[in-house]
Amino acid sequence: MASVFISTILSLMILSNPNPLKNIHKINLEDFKHNKKIPKIIEHSILVALSHYPELKDTPIAFVFKKNIKKSIMQAQPVIGSLLGGKDCRAYQVNISSMFKLTHTATPIHQLPDSIMIGWIGHELGHIMDYESKSTFGIIAFGLGYLFFENSLKKAEVIADTYALKHGLGAYILDTKRYILDNSDLPEAYKKRISRLYLSPDDIVEQIKKLEEAKLKLEINH
Repeated sequence: MASVFISTILSLMILSNPNPLKNIHKINLEDFKHNKKIPKIIEHSILVALSHYPELKDTPIAFVFKKNIKKSIMQAQPVIGSLLGGKDCRAYQVNISSMFKLTHTATPIHQLPDSIMIGWIGHELGHIMDYESKSTFGIIAFGLGYLFFENSLKKAEVIADTYALKHGLGAYILDTKRYILDNSDLPEAYKKRISRLYLSPDDIVEQIKKLEEAKLKLEINH
């Protein structure tokens, strides 16, 4: 009965979609600027996302606006030259489409709601966490699989989402997915791609529940 009660409470908390930004003022976001190149206009969103990944605090990451990214809004990738050294030498770049393209119009990416940007960036940082867990050869093999095999592509996107959820970005990831899938102005082909390759909102809610239940049980046992 206790587990059912906990599950019910967690479901209500998640579905009520509380403002995930309400406690951000308690964090010193300036601490997460080290070794980062960040466009000023989206600095807050990026720093909030980075604050959920303390493991990346010293990791060199450049966030760069691009005019066009094929099939994507954002794209995280290792800087090729940095792969020639050891893991401590690695650097990454997150490409960000400067425009959010809709069916008939486009809007500057920085005009998206803050929580949506944080969710998107949080997902890309999940990719970087995945890269950090791999050897140089593993990253090369991953890149080839990502380019040529849809199963590998889907696995990579699910892993990135999962990293974000485990790092406390669940509410943001859920907001971002709902924003995409419920947006009538987005091309259907793009929404179908998101539905096919990424965790669904229902999957995200279920994972958040499981993570919170595990956390609650751990706190109870201690």
